[in-house]
Amino acid sequence: MTKLLIGLDVDGTIIHYNGDASDRVRKAIGAVVEAGHHVVIATGRSITGTVPIIEMLGLTEGYVVCSNGAVTAQIDRSEPHGYRLLDSITFDPRPVLDRLKGAWPDGLVAIEVIGEGYLVSDHFPEGELLGEVHVVPWDELAQPTTRITFRSPTGTAAEFVELAAGLGLHGVNYGVGYSAWLDINPAGVSKASALEKVREHFAVDAADTVAVGDHRNDIEMLGWAGRGVAMGQAPDDVKAVADEVTGTVEEDGLAQVLESL
Repeated sequence: MTKLLIGLDVDGTIIHYNGDASDRVRKAIGAVVEAGHHVVIATGRSITGTVPIIEMLGLTEGYVVCSNGAVTAQIDRSEPHGYRLLDSITFDPRPVLDRLKGAWPDGLVAIEVIGEGYLVSDHFPEGELLGEVHVVPWDELAQPTTRITFRSPTGTAAEFVELAAGLGLHGVNYGVGYSAWLDINPAGVSKASALEKVREHFAVDAADTVAVGDHRNDIEMLGWAGRGVAMGQAPDDVKAVADEVTGTVEEDGLAQVLESL
């Protein structure tokens, strides 16, 4: 049997918007793992926010790609936090922070701190950031980081797509979420760039890769995969780069794909 490398987004793909995964999806993930395929969690979440997903799915080995590709870790239950950090790619956020300051009336900024949480310019809505969150003066945000998050509780995704285009962000990679949420990563970093390193490690043929995701931070990953699958609720620009479209997260679209393997 050919072993596949399967990259799976988390929010809106593995788990529903209530924060849980259906029994069908959990069973399907367990079945492809048991069959010997390489399942890699590939998420925009921080490593701290990904650990509960690893535990929920009962994964005891394998790799996880976090922070939209800026962080790669290996699942290791013998480690205090349940993983070993393998790679982290940081950048100097100061040029981006200069452009973000005052760019939106109620704009909030978060700087990711690997394995801990975030430094923020002000309090984010409850439950949006996982891990320790510390409000600091603006100047203290300017330290090397894997990711900047820019968020507005009152804006919309469409407004942030327009905002991002007009900010003139150079030397970084960015993506807008379903809400007014902008993730900014080091240049050249994406879920695809991190998954490619994992693929090379396992010596899996490029054609034997599968990826499933639902949003704009999955575009590179879906284009990278031999079989890129967009969830049914994905925006049109995400569906456009996918090889196929499955059911929505409510319809267990991920399970439909995994069961086909």
